[in-house]
Amino acid sequence: MTSPASPSDHVTPRATLPAAQYATSRHAAWLGAAAIITDEVGRVLLVHPAYRKDDSWLLPGGVVEPGEHPHITCRREITEELGLDLPLSAVLAVHSFSAHHPDLLPGTRCPGEVRFVFDGGTLTPDQVKAIRLPREELSEYAFLETRDAVQRLRPVDGRIMLAAYRARLGNTATAHLADGRHILDVPALDRHDVHVRYRPLWDSPLHCGPVPDWLPVQQAWAWCFVPDGRIVLVADPGPRGALPMLPGGTVEDTDAMPEDTLHREAAEEGQLTLADPVRLGWVLDETGEVYGGVGPNARLRLAARVTAIGPAAVDPATDHHFARLLATPAQAAALLGWGLPGARQAQVAVDTARELWGLPAARAAAIEEIPAEGMRLS
Repeated sequence: MTSPASPSDHVTPRATLPAAQYATSRHAAWLGAAAIITDEVGRVLLVHPAYRKDDSWLLPGGVVEPGEHPHITCRREITEELGLDLPLSAVLAVHSFSAHHPDLLPGTRCPGEVRFVFDGGTLTPDQVKAIRLPREELSEYAFLETRDAVQRLRPVDGRIMLAAYRARLGNTATAHLADGRHILDVPALDRHDVHVRYRPLWDSPLHCGPVPDWLPVQQAWAWCFVPDGRIVLVADPGPRGALPMLPGGTVEDTDAMPEDTLHREAAEEGQLTLADPVRLGWVLDETGEVYGGVGPNARLRLAARVTAIGPAAVDPATDHHFARLLATPAQAAALLGWGLPGARQAQVAVDTARELWGLPAARAAAIEEIPAEGMRLS
């Protein structure tokens, strides 16, 4: 049987055109390259260009010169703009920008743009001190929480920044975007608008051993492990995005022990059933400001095994549906915004889970959402 003709069968192949005519028929677009660069607590570096009339900010990067590869552009621009020579470890996002996008300033003649966003890594404090700006081009730089960074970027640039940074945090594949929107499956962090829960000046170490008798315990949070070594994070939605946290919460008068707090909060927020909670240590909160200025208190940190995950439900304390995410402990530490102290605390939790329960170290994988119907755990 003869197959019906496709409309493309009646189009003259471009390869048969004369070389000059074929060359002019090819799509033309600008090329750009930028980088996601963060400080040790996960804030994103933005630069303020002196030449932009709308006062918007940018990721470090710039225009690809003729004959230049985008990754070469990105490293060159970082050196020119920041005075730093940084390696690039991954392509986090590729974005196509249409010629008629509303974020283009009136009068801008743009044939469209393809932009590559690379991972420029995390700067040490010494590298931050070494930043030097070309003052004729950039007036200042800032490390910003992503919820604040999007306010300084043009809307489409904000969506690109978030998708690229979340690809790094979530260990997902390169994000492919068109006019700021994902063109393939939307990863869990983007789907729930999850931001790093950055805590200013939160550098208190984890104190191992019992909490001193004179120090009240105001909070109990836990690294809750599933059998493959990953942990559960819950993310509370809000008008400026969802903020991730470990299961747990404030110790109430009705809780006989902080472990009771953990069991109650884990069930309410994430529908988790826990077993074998063990205390890892405590973090000092010197002011208790979040609790009305109660003064010095301890925030208890625990580890526990997750034995069951039930169907998603509304948290009775907030009337919110919390997003429930599975992440490696290292990914969780980055999302929690605790910097190096958080990474060390995550390692303590991993070592405890391996020693007490024989759990494996979680393999690097993409952050995934726990299904609404819950999960069976082997």
